[in-house]
Amino acid sequence: MQVEIWSVGKENESFIDEGLKYYFQKTRPYNPVDLVLLQLPKKLATTDADKAKLLEEEMILKKLQPHHYLVLLDERGKLLTSPQWAQQFQQMMNMGTKTLVILIGGAFGVTDNIRRQARQVWSLSHLVFPHQLVRLMVAEQVYRAFSILNNSPYHHS
Repeated sequence: MQVEIWSVGKENESFIDEGLKYYFQKTRPYNPVDLVLLQLPKKLATTDADKAKLLEEEMILKKLQPHHYLVLLDERGKLLTSPQWAQQFQQMMNMGTKTLVILIGGAFGVTDNIRRQARQVWSLSHLVFPHQLVRLMVAEQVYRAFSILNNSPYHHS
């Protein structure tokens, strides 16, 4: 199963890129993981929340394919433990999921249409984090999930 972390927003700071490379390299023996940045052209950038969400929706839907299993990250989503993430990944692999897409929406969230497209909605925390940090946290949790599934000593129950 391919794992793609889609994130609406700007390029990463160098320290975030370094952390992402670290976790993606550690995950590689188990499963490929990629980060896909979804950026609106500067001429379309707006502070109008509704307009921004619609423009981002269009960008996401153009990229979303039938073989994608979309999981939306949202502060109001279901809180899962790390072992539950691993369990979800195992279930997706058992179902024959070709590509798992974990979506980190834009600064204003996502449209109801994108929410409906998601097969699941997860939350990392009740706290709100900067998008770049969420990318790194998701990369670490993906690595942790695969280390759990492969009985690696990384995760200590």
